[in-house]
This record gives sequence, structure tokens and C-alpha cells, in this order.
Amino acid sequence: MYYFDYAATSPISEAALDAYVQAARTYDGNTQSLHEAGSKASRLVEECRTRIASLAGVEKRGLHFTSGGTESNMLAVQLLLAAKQGCKHLITSQAEHSSIHILLEKLKREGYDVTSLPLTNEGVIDAGQVEEAIREDTAVVIVQHVNAEIGAIQPVEAIGRLCREKGVYFHSDCVQSFGKIDVKKISPFVDSFSISSHKIYGPKGVGAMYIHPSIPITPLYPGAIHEKGLRPGTLNVPGIAGFAVAADQAVSSMEYTLEQHHELFETMKDLLVHQGISWYTPPKQNHLPSIIGIGIDGLEGQWVMLEANRKGVAISTGSACQAGMQSPSKTMLAMGIPEEEAKTFIRISLGKTHTKEDIEALVSCLTLISTRRHNQTLV
Repeated sequence: MYYFDYAATSPISEAALDAYVQAARTYDGNTQSLHEAGSKASRLVEECRTRIASLAGVEKRGLHFTSGGTESNMLAVQLLLAAKQGCKHLITSQAEHSSIHILLEKLKREGYDVTSLPLTNEGVIDAGQVEEAIREDTAVVIVQHVNAEIGAIQPVEAIGRLCREKGVYFHSDCVQSFGKIDVKKISPFVDSFSISSHKIYGPKGVGAMYIHPSIPITPLYPGAIHEKGLRPGTLNVPGIAGFAVAADQAVSSMEYTLEQHHELFETMKDLLVHQGISWYTPPKQNHLPSIIGIGIDGLEGQWVMLEANRKGVAISTGSACQAGMQSPSKTMLAMGIPEEEAKTFIRISLGKTHTKEDIEALVSCLTLISTRRHNQTLV
């Protein structure tokens, strides 16, 4: 199987797996227990917290471990809202992760007003539109750092500066960017962000949420004692250990991997130049090249994905959190692409071990699918 769905999840690295297994065997205490086994586990978690916070360029006391990106997104936004009592307006983009959309639908039912902004034809949000949408009762702006479907890098720094000027909190979903591009460049401009372990070759079921320590936090779960009372449940100590090792590896090899993915992306474009492909990728300076959005003209993306799977190639039609849904890509619609064309969308996402030969195999598969289907249509 040729696997091209790393934006959905990645296999755990050997180093992260070793760290996970060692922690599971050695650090078996509850971090809240007062005996030595608990203290030992707590010390390991704090070492991991220090390391990951350093890699993200933030204070360790603002970093809280969670079960992953979805929980981090939902928890962070609700904590920011609780700190903005009386403000009932939120601003977001139309192409955020499903966890944000689900939460915002809930908040609408509770009386909040949500402004959802479109993307430009290059897949980025216009900071000027964000500024125009801010009101006196705006509590939080929510814009992801990197789009999960086409890899567009959003103008987080510009939006962050704007939010600071207006006294509005700013949350950014950094699940697709942490360990792939330098989030230290944008972390000073956000009030909260979310990251996840399994996107960077760490264990599944663990992530982190950052909330700036200056923000007054009111816990959402009465009686919770873990992570300063911000979430209930015993911490996943082995998962956190594996996460820290995976994060260290990802950041240390980030520049090399980014260059490698740029080269593979250009190879793919060259090989598919005459294959009736629509490219939904932003300019190089605004693009994370490991995430590639395309459409094969006239072929529904869901069908292409299933045919590729039959031929041993794993691709996707967008976020794994909405897999199985027949609706068009949120990102495509947010960019103003007509619904029928948006249904042709497929996502290809690269990993650190991919080679030119892998790209050639992918292109061969897509070319075969396209040629056979169009030949059948002609007959």
C-alpha cells in the first residue's frame, strides 16, 4: 500500500514508540498521587511539557496536555469565551476543522453570533475582512494556521496583531503546522493554539492546548484536578512521553523535510501536467507542500479515492474527521468553487519517507483511473 494520507494521521516513529513503551513500563503512577511513583510520573510529564513548550516558543505553564487536536480546539475556545463574559460574537473562517464547526453550531444554539468568512481564491483568509467583522462584542477570532485540505498557510501574524489592537482573543489550530513549519514565528501572536501528537509520528490519543498564562481561566469541569483543573481524567503519561520525542524529531528535521516535500510536489506537478488536473494549491510562499489539493476533471473525488484504494494507493477527500460524508470540501466552497467542481476534490498528503518513486507510483495510479474512466465515458 502506498500511503498518501499523512494529514489524517501518521505511523508512530520507532523513537516515539520506544519512549511510549519505556514510560508505560517504568512510569506507572498517577501524576496526582503523592507517593514516589506518582511524583516520578509527574516529573516526566513536566519534562515533556518543558520540551514541547520550548519547541513551540511558549511558556510551559500555559501548555496543557489533552487527548488531541479536537479536544484542544473545543476546550481552548470555550475557555477564552469564559474569560470574555458578556461578549457573544465570534469570527472564524468557513474552512476550519470540523471540531470548530461542531462547537460553533452548539454555541449558536446557546445564543452566540458567529461570523464565518470565506477564503480568497488562493485559499487564505483576508485579514482585512477579519478587521471589518470585529465588533464591540467580539470575543474570539478562530483561524487555523495551516489549512488541512490544501496546505494554505494563513496570515496568523497579521490577524494576531489586529486582535491585540482590538482587545479580542485569538485561537489558532496548529495541528497541521506544528513540527512541519516553525510555529515559534506565530506563537507570540495568538492567545491559544492546539497541537496533536499523531500528526507528527507520535502516539494517537494525545495532544496539547496552549492558553496564554495571562488569561484568567475558569475551569469548565467542576472538581477536575488534572492539568490545573482544566480537564478531568488521568494523564496519558506514556503518550505524552512519545509525543515529546516525536515533537523533538519533527522540529529538528523540519527544514530538511520541508525542502524534500517541495521537491516532491514539483515532481508531481510536472508528471501530471497533461492529465486534466485542477490544482487547488496556493503560491509556494503560502503553501505547506506536504498537503496537496487537486481534482481530476469530471471525476468525483469520492470515486477516485475508492478506485485508488483498490489499486493500493491511500489518498483522501479531505479531513478524516468528516470521512464518509458526501458533501463537497469545505475549503473548496469557502474559496468560491462551484459545488459540482468541489466534489472532484481529493487530498494527497506526504510523509517524511516518501520518495520520487512513490510519487511516480501515485501519478501512475491517478493517470490510469482518469484514462480508463474517460475512455469508458467516450464509449
